[in-house]
Amino acid sequence: MIKENPLISFLKKFDTYPFLVKLEGKEHKIGDGEPKFVIDVHRMIPIKDLLKSTSLALGEAYMDKDLEVEGDLYQALDCLLEQFNKFSTNNSLLRDIVFTSSSKKNQLEEVQSHYDIGNDFYALWLDKTLSYSCGYFKHEDDSLYQAQVNKVDYILEKLYLKEGMSLLDIGCGWGYLLIEAAKKYKVKGTGITLSKEQYHIFQKRILEEGLEDSLHVELMDYRDLPKMGEKFDRVVSIGMVEHVGRDNYKLFMDSVYRVLEKSGLFLLHFISGRKEHHGDPWIKKYIFPGGTIPSLREILYHAGALNFNTLDVENLRLHYNKTLLCWRENYYKHLDIINRQFDERFVRMWDLYLSSCAASFHNGINDLHQILMTKGINNHLPLVRWY
Repeated sequence: MIKENPLISFLKKFDTYPFLVKLEGKEHKIGDGEPKFVIDVHRMIPIKDLLKSTSLALGEAYMDKDLEVEGDLYQALDCLLEQFNKFSTNNSLLRDIVFTSSSKKNQLEEVQSHYDIGNDFYALWLDKTLSYSCGYFKHEDDSLYQAQVNKVDYILEKLYLKEGMSLLDIGCGWGYLLIEAAKKYKVKGTGITLSKEQYHIFQKRILEEGLEDSLHVELMDYRDLPKMGEKFDRVVSIGMVEHVGRDNYKLFMDSVYRVLEKSGLFLLHFISGRKEHHGDPWIKKYIFPGGTIPSLREILYHAGALNFNTLDVENLRLHYNKTLLCWRENYYKHLDIINRQFDERFVRMWDLYLSSCAASFHNGINDLHQILMTKGINNHLPLVRWY
């Protein structure tokens, strides 16, 4: 009796959608029906690696061209990630990747390793606002740019800004939200970031817009906010809490609480998971070192413990799926430039990152939540969300 190849035996559990595996000159069909995609394996992937971390083993095999996908990568990943509960992860064998230090020094290095790849790189596939977070597609045919404008407008409306208010943006990116807030609502804005590249671009934008009297940006860790001695009427943080680490969620929320005026509003926009988990090993090794996605309930727990009053919770999960597919389309449009700037392994890594994240939001592995809360009670806001 011929023993079945162990890799084929392992892959057979992902049989919800049929696919074809080409291995050592043979074709192996998995699942019933017409194959939706083809995996071409050029080099065997050790089973011990797949059991240690399925995502890390498959991800590295794709990056190294040991594995190719015939057909659309996103569609293949969409089929596989619907079965994400079948992936193996042994955190005890992945401690150096999964459990990293949450010290200021280490988190600074982790953040800069991702966001300081180069402004020119991000400008190729983001829209002209340089927004690197989930857009808001009010209409089916909204462009990526329009979706990012919508998102910022939507957040600023939720914050119920009035002229002369002060607004803090924690993890301000390249500054578009604060620039719009200053121009449309005439507020005073402060942005903090750990990315030197983002800091320099935001400073340049402030000067170009003539907003030196309204806005300023600091290279600062959120833990140092209380030392500033300032209080803000409003605080916003978009896509930043994912970098602070599970041990520091309480510290992050406390830092916001201490710099927010009584009855002030705080809007937190973040990727969330249905359950608490340590993060995907491939993502943590190659894309977001130290990144941990909080669950909605643990953020709400820490908010309630600090006397934040939650007003509104909204899930924009499918908006992020669409945003990522737009980024991926732009990435493909500029592959000729990207191939000249980076090696093939990097190019394949970012393709896999954008495609897999889009699939993870489509399958509900990740959500995108916006929480609006007040410091204590505020009885002077409109009664409905759509103010």
